[in-house]
Formats: sequence, structure tokens, C-alpha cells
Amino acid sequence: MNEAGFFFLLGAAVVLLLKVLRSRVADFPGQKADDYADDFPRFDMREHLNGQMLCDGVIFGPLGRVTSTFEADFDIVWEGNRCTMKERFQYNDGSTQGREWRLELDDDGGFKAYADDVSGMASGEIAGPAVLFSYKITLPPESGSHTLKAFDCMYLTKNGTIVNRSQFRKFGFRVAELVATIKKKEAA
Repeated sequence: MNEAGFFFLLGAAVVLLLKVLRSRVADFPGQKADDYADDFPRFDMREHLNGQMLCDGVIFGPLGRVTSTFEADFDIVWEGNRCTMKERFQYNDGSTQGREWRLELDDDGGFKAYADDVSGMASGEIAGPAVLFSYKITLPPESGSHTLKAFDCMYLTKNGTIVNRSQFRKFGFRVAELVATIKKKEAA
């Protein structure tokens, strides 16, 4: 190998290393629960994710442009440290989707969650005003049945609204991002 080839490969290796370090430390998926441990208000899932809730959101494609919007109704019921969260989504194209999460809190600020379109178990942590969790989700057949790695974060605001941001990756590349708000349904 000549000197130019060596320096080209060295430069490529440095760029790749910096990209990997950035994604693990300085990018959205680099967040850790400890980043929020001392912040307020405190996110109590049994209090803040409970009952009838409304969700409004947008989905961004791999190029950062909005590809879909949605509204959702959540029905969340707690029994001790266990929860059933039924979600019903309606997208701007008229399609609908349902999901039922079964969630269990542990005594250390963490939780485990299951849903039919989630491969295996989702796991997460609660710290300060944030809930961070990861899972693998399989898209419906009309969306290609791809299995994506999801990193999902919910942040509690002072007025009780929850801001949800999720990124979905395939082979390490971001293919979609979701941003939504979740709030208690107003009494009729």
C-alpha cells in the first residue's frame, strides 16, 4: 500500500470512529437516565400516564421531512405496579392502528414492557422528568414488515403534558422519527 492509500484509510477510519462516538455520546440515542436524575418535575408513570389520554404527533422520514401525522387515544389502567395501555392511532391517510402495551414497574426506577408488535421485551428507566426505553418493533405488512430498533423518550413538562420523541433505526441508520404530545383527556 502506498502512502496516499494509507492516509486515505486512516482518514476514513477516523471519520467512522468520530461518527460512532457522536451517535453513542452526543446524539439522541446517547441519552442516559442519569442525564435527568436530578431534574424536576418527577415523572411518576402511575400518575402521569393514567386514564384516558390524547396524543397528537408527526412522523418524519429518513430525510427529515414529515411523512405522516396522527392522533391517538390512550386508555391506561394501573393495578399496583402493572399497567395495560391500549393505544388507538388514526393517521392522516385514514388508516388506523392499535397496540396494547403490558408494562411492569420494578423497585429500582426501571420497567419492562411487552406488545404484540414488539420483538421480545422493551426495557426502560425513569429518571427525574424523563422515561427512556428501547425495543425492537415490527412494522405492519402494509409498511413492509421491517423490524426496527426503537429508542423512545418521554419528557414531562411542568403543566403535565408529556413530549414523546422516538427514533427508529435499521442497520444503525435512522429511518424514521416520531414527535408527539400526550396529555390527559379533558372531562366532558
